Amino acid sequence: MSNPSTSPRSLAEALRSRDDAALAVLLRSRPDLITPVPSDLTQLATRAGTRASVVRALERLDRFALQTAEALAVAADPAPYDELLALMTGDDGDDTVAAALPRAVATLREQALVWGGDDRLRLVRTARELLAPTPQHPSPTGLGPGVREATAGMSPGRVQEIVTAAGLPSTHDAVSAVAALTGLFTDRRRMAELLAGLPEESLDVLERLVWGPPYGQVSAEPAARLRRLLDRGLLLPTAPGTVVLPREAALHLRGGRAHRTVEPLPPALDAAGTHRPRVVDATAAGQAHMALATVEELLKEWDEGGPAVLRAGGLSVRDLKRTAVALDVPEPVGAFWVELAYAAGLLASDGEADERYAATPEADAWLERPAAERWARLAETWLTATRTPGLVGGRDAKDRSLSALGPGLDRSAAPEVRHRVLTLLAALPEGTAPTPDSVLARLRWERPLRGPQPQQSPQPGAPQDDDLRARLARWTLTEAELLGVTGRGALSTQGRALLGLTDPAGPHGTHPAGHSGTATGTAPEAEAGAGAAGLDLGPGDKLPARHVAGGAVAGPLTGAPGPLPPAAQAVATAAAGRLLAPLLPEPLDHVLLQADLTAVAPGPLERPLAAMLGVLADVESKGGATVYRFTPGSVRRALDAGQTATDLHAFLAAHARTPVPQPLTYLIDDVARRHGRLRVGAASAYLRCDDDALLTEILADKRAQPLRLRRLAPTVLATQADPAALLDGLRAMGFAPAAESAEGDVVITRPDAHRTPPRTAPVPVPDGPPTPDGTLLTAAIRAIRAGDLAATTPRKPSPAGVEDGPGPGELPRTSAAETLATVQAAVLTGEAVWIGFVNAEGGASQRVIAPIRVEGGFVTAYDHTADEVRTFPLHRVTGVAELAEGDGGEGDDGNGS
Repeated sequence: MSNPSTSPRSLAEALRSRDDAALAVLLRSRPDLITPVPSDLTQLATRAGTRASVVRALERLDRFALQTAEALAVAADPAPYDELLALMTGDDGDDTVAAALPRAVATLREQALVWGGDDRLRLVRTARELLAPTPQHPSPTGLGPGVREATAGMSPGRVQEIVTAAGLPSTHDAVSAVAALTGLFTDRRRMAELLAGLPEESLDVLERLVWGPPYGQVSAEPAARLRRLLDRGLLLPTAPGTVVLPREAALHLRGGRAHRTVEPLPPALDAAGTHRPRVVDATAAGQAHMALATVEELLKEWDEGGPAVLRAGGLSVRDLKRTAVALDVPEPVGAFWVELAYAAGLLASDGEADERYAATPEADAWLERPAAERWARLAETWLTATRTPGLVGGRDAKDRSLSALGPGLDRSAAPEVRHRVLTLLAALPEGTAPTPDSVLARLRWERPLRGPQPQQSPQPGAPQDDDLRARLARWTLTEAELLGVTGRGALSTQGRALLGLTDPAGPHGTHPAGHSGTATGTAPEAEAGAGAAGLDLGPGDKLPARHVAGGAVAGPLTGAPGPLPPAAQAVATAAAGRLLAPLLPEPLDHVLLQADLTAVAPGPLERPLAAMLGVLADVESKGGATVYRFTPGSVRRALDAGQTATDLHAFLAAHARTPVPQPLTYLIDDVARRHGRLRVGAASAYLRCDDDALLTEILADKRAQPLRLRRLAPTVLATQADPAALLDGLRAMGFAPAAESAEGDVVITRPDAHRTPPRTAPVPVPDGPPTPDGTLLTAAIRAIRAGDLAATTPRKPSPAGVEDGPGPGELPRTSAAETLATVQAAVLTGEAVWIGFVNAEGGASQRVIAPIRVEGGFVTAYDHTADEVRTFPLHRVTGVAELAEGDGGEGDDGNGS
């Protein structure tokens, strides 16, 4: 029990009693409190009680901590710890809840949502307003208002009637009558006697209201079963036709419990399967190889200029379908790869008048890197990006379609959810794949939706929640498997390294020190560590696991670190790439030629070989081995690109592990012999050939009628069609024409790569202010402490006949002459003074300084606020006041106590 005389009287006083480490934990977990840095602890406490900040803090509580806050909202204000314990455990008690409750209270205190000693626990006012029951917003506990709130608008005579009907003596005023009725409802024995006198149908009405919602509708002439309840105050009117079950009566019917189901511990992760770690790593490496091949295929598909950009931004549905077909994946998966390449800075719009998507110059540099480094770049981008491909095809708040690469796909919660899902997988034994439902259940416990939870279970196989975090978690599990971060549903070694959880000393990633390797086994270890450090673990003062870990901010009870800072994430990404490198197949410099005009690449090919083979042959199938097929069209494509038959024969002989089949040799020679006999130029278009019989054959062919050819000379035909249409038409008829320039030279139709100007990758949209680092926290706490010292240091009282000095938070005001005289006197006596100062930007602040010298309109002094010697222009000093005896900053320990 704390001494009431020493208990803090406000949240500001409670914060003032904290040490710097506790303040750092608060500011790290609620970074919005130092954006910007508050001037003192009073302003910090005020900011911590604003609605926006409190809502953000409540949304980051786990289910049990939130249930604890909800119980405090319906308890007395202030409430002793024993009352809170009774609301959480009920009349029957619950050892598990009782053991976990001190940790939840400590979490609420740490977050500055609760303050006061164990005998006077106070929920901050804004949190109480958000969680307390009102007619418009019932409490998440299902409890209604208390008797005092429900009878606030009731006439005194009606209150006396209720007291008499309940068997209580009449009182002299309504206040004492309400107190008597409240005492009846909170007395277990008398309340049981009152309920025993009610018929079964009246008790059924109470049973329907007891777990919420507590409100019901009644007619002007209520039935007898309702009249009995109204007469005894078990139902109280709140509006015409509306009644409510008072909170005190509901708690008796519930057995003293504020919640129907209390969840003190996070649900365990269920294993869907267990595999050998090497199998998991090999499977994940195979997926990583396929991921790289898919992104490379996407860049190749858009190499000459991709689809057009919609007017509203993004990719059209038709272009997305076409891209998915080219990649041989479903449309949602195609949207994932397109968005991933865009987030990695490999794709962007070219910014031209006819705006199109294309590869960026960064894509060329990415293709030249080793495969492991390319995968690491994609994996880090996916882990930290806020772009959410799973939303493609949905509708936004204005019922507009969400398109791939378009606006509206950023979700700031995505990086945190991805990291948390992977961390949960890392908490399982290596090679263990969890069931998706258990992962979602765990996430719902860690970040529950505020409000009443559904009491009925969903249908088997149906998703339990459709909230954003649940959908993000499902997409994370799918995308991690596509990317090779997981294999067969289990986290791979490179996936652990990506999170910074790999132990370099072991063959596989293990948990860092302080992590137990189980989903729910961190609480005992945290208590043991706190006890070893000599910390008092009394009721309401047990420290969460994050205090013991000493690293990144941890999630409640889980002990799991949060997302890594950028520098640490870069190191972890490089480590993941190094672990993946030995598992990826080495690029090959050969193919296997077969007699059926196909070539088999038994693995990934070196880039020059793959590029040339992609021109000379068509890809027939992909997988562990890629099958290429040689056709007349593919050979003609290579000839159009400037290759000769001799070049093609030499290329195949150099890269084939098997003899070049005779049919392939014949195919190349035959196409090369016919290639270029026909020449197409611009007339609109003309066709010339040294063989006039061949031109006669073309004119006689019915398939040439759409081209509307006419003979100008024995060896020249002309048409109104453009050269490209003439080329396509002749090729469709089975000929092998070649385009020629105005000078009569063959035009080599090697495709030109289209690149955007240099583009930067899209910046992730942060989820509120970023988590401050240690340097910023140290500086912010020093500034807050110093500002608080300046604001709370006692001043000398004003002389008689002089107006009172400035009030709390106000700057001192004195004339220029008085300011100069006081500062000069302080230089002679060596005393500290309190000044108001306005900087060049107009920002006002209070400071405690010890003047050293005054000259040239400046005062040089030791600034206790900044803990350094500074020079202040006297014209920017609003006023000066002397400090009370014994004050001035000397000997201050920096803790504000």
